[in-house]
Amino acid sequence: MDLRILELIVPAETAEKARKIIEEEKIIGIWTDDWNNDEAVLRVLLDVDQTEAISDNLSDKFGDVEGFRIMLFAVEATLPQPDIDEEEDSEEQAEGPGRVSREELYADVTSGAELTPVYISMVILSTLVAGVGLIIDDVATIIGAMVIAPLLAPNVSLALAVTLGDVDLGWSSLKANAAGLFASLTVALAMGFILNVDTESEQLISRTIVSLEHIIIALAAGSAGVLAFTRGVPATIVGVMVAVALLPPLVDVGLLLGAGYMQLAVGAAILTFTNLICINLAGVLTFLVQGVRPRKWHEEENAKKATRIAITTWFILLVIFGFIIWHWGQVDVQGMLPK
Repeated sequence: MDLRILELIVPAETAEKARKIIEEEKIIGIWTDDWNNDEAVLRVLLDVDQTEAISDNLSDKFGDVEGFRIMLFAVEATLPQPDIDEEEDSEEQAEGPGRVSREELYADVTSGAELTPVYISMVILSTLVAGVGLIIDDVATIIGAMVIAPLLAPNVSLALAVTLGDVDLGWSSLKANAAGLFASLTVALAMGFILNVDTESEQLISRTIVSLEHIIIALAAGSAGVLAFTRGVPATIVGVMVAVALLPPLVDVGLLLGAGYMQLAVGAAILTFTNLICINLAGVLTFLVQGVRPRKWHEEENAKKATRIAITTWFILLVIFGFIIWHWGQVDVQGMLPK
């Protein structure tokens, strides 16, 4: 059972009204503290599935009150343990969103998708490690690069921006994504010029062979990445899966271009773009299934429009690249290798 503390700061008279509203819900506990003569703090212990509905209700009723603020805190443990009616709890989970609140999700996603020097540095470092792993044909080194590659958050952030119709978040996510992909490609290109790229490396050549099975892997990676964020669990391991779908093929493109293997680089580029499309398409669809929507009704229309456009665009691109993959499957990649 995932628990949260919802802390509401409002004028004292408003706190009493808010308490009556909250007590109508099946919460675990509620406490009121006087902060000063004018304000009070209302603390509510509740299940994570309840946070969005209650915070939305409070925001709708008291959001215009001066001094209004809601804060959410994760609860590691509480004693005594809350009584759980298994039958009632299963019914609530079936009816509830089964995820963290929209605000908590937004904070988690956006904090990891900012274009910062640390983000670019992590991309460059992971590219260097992945490039060496591909050249020396070492799977363990490539996996190590995936662990430090920060590619999950920008893609999940972009999918969330589309789902909520948030233009500002969309642009910032696009900038972070584009900057990360460009930095990785540039570093890999330089490595291809400088280092001896051995085309006998199985890990290197395997990223130039594209099949329709790769679409399934990328779709699963995108959906798993979103589910990790919406459930509030550590996304590090899932981030490795997303990085596996994006970083090695992209680094492959740079290495092969730098070494002069243009035709082989095309195969790796097809795989990279296909995986990018699938991850974002699966991310948007998973957010929709999870019931992620804007809080205000007038924002919902913009969100629906943005979602329809994004899904249509991603799907058309996926069909196009699916055809390209089928055609590329008829090409003899081994024949492109130097004799």
